[in-house]
Amino acid sequence: MIHRLGVAAAVALVGAALSGCIVIASEGGERTVVTSGASAAMPTPQASFAVLYQEAVADPRRPAEETARDPLRHPAEMLAFAQVAPGDRIADIRPGAGYFTRLFADVAGPNGHVYAFVPNRTAERENPGADALAQAYPNVSRVNGALDAMTFDEPLDLVFMSQEYHDFHIPRFETDVARMNAAVFAALKPGGRYVVIDHQAAPGTGVSAVSTLHRIEGDYLRREVEAAGFVFEGESRAVANAADDHSLNVFDEGIRGRTDQFVYRFRKPG
Repeated sequence: MIHRLGVAAAVALVGAALSGCIVIASEGGERTVVTSGASAAMPTPQASFAVLYQEAVADPRRPAEETARDPLRHPAEMLAFAQVAPGDRIADIRPGAGYFTRLFADVAGPNGHVYAFVPNRTAERENPGADALAQAYPNVSRVNGALDAMTFDEPLDLVFMSQEYHDFHIPRFETDVARMNAAVFAALKPGGRYVVIDHQAAPGTGVSAVSTLHRIEGDYLRREVEAAGFVFEGESRAVANAADDHSLNVFDEGIRGRTDQFVYRFRKPG
């Protein structure tokens, strides 16, 4: 983690990776990052953070029930694909039990910050979990607000949503998704990343299965996010599952935890 290696060491690693002197082997840093106009096999600055990602995954503070899910969730690959770096300012939208919040807090380190954003709609039941994360990690704080009017007290490097975006199309969330994406765009620094993981729906179904199956068509989501001004930069297949025919509710025991999921990275121009 960055507080172990030090900022200078992390910077040295980045410089070495950029110069081509070293490449730390990392599936997450090289295999899953697919970008427009660049070869996925080329080393990225984040490849040099592979050690940080592995240390975050191995952090003994992570609950056993979360580490048990790692083989299905591929956390190191997700950190690499999201290009998480020491010093990052990150918003984890509706963090739940904190699976990704803990990982982000470790990698961002003492010079970074993670905002556990809990929507007003679900605050009563979800605030205690976010508060527990803030107590365990000094660089985490809880933020409440409306999803389609979210704001933060500083520009962000990353806004992250895992298996949540589809929910915000459900009427009971009372969210204007176009306005939500615009709020994410405004919250990010120029060049900031917007990373979304969600359950894939059948082609052509759009948002018609968000309430029944808790799935959303990836192409539909991409068009929505791009309409806010984002540039689609790439996707990861790390949590895809070709055996999922997209017909089951994601909570059905026949597919739960093994759904076909897409992971998209968008960037704010600038």
